Amino acid sequence: MKTFSLKKSEIEKKWWLADADGKTLGRFASEIAKILRGKHKVQFSPHLDMGDFVVVINAEKIFLSGNKETSKKYFSHSGYPGSVKQLSVEEVRNKKPESIVINAVKGMIPHNRLGRVILSHLKVYSGPEHPHCAQKPAELII
Repeated sequence: MKTFSLKKSEIEKKWWLADADGKTLGRFASEIAKILRGKHKVQFSPHLDMGDFVVVINAEKIFLSGNKETSKKYFSHSGYPGSVKQLSVEEVRNKKPESIVINAVKGMIPHNRLGRVILSHLKVYSGPEHPHCAQKPAELII
């Protein structure tokens, strides 16, 4: 008996639509990461891009528990002296609310070439409209 190995040409990709309105960030992001990675499929292979496309709407209405809205910081440093930037969730929500969901999902997928390809299948929008109606995304209930 031979071991079944899925080929790249046999992978079938679907489109999903997820509404972030009132959802808790971590729980929501982990479900999105599972769909993007393809772990919900029976023939999951860790070395292939098996995942589906996910469109997230209403990213500005995502919920953070506790006092994370003020105390959680997003840290960036370019490598030059004095270039440390720290932004709270409040500031990020005012400037670019999509990046809250993107950063949460980014931390839950592999940190390598495959992870960068997988993250490109995530489409996040702050409002209820999105330009992916032609793909007919199925509603993802989380």
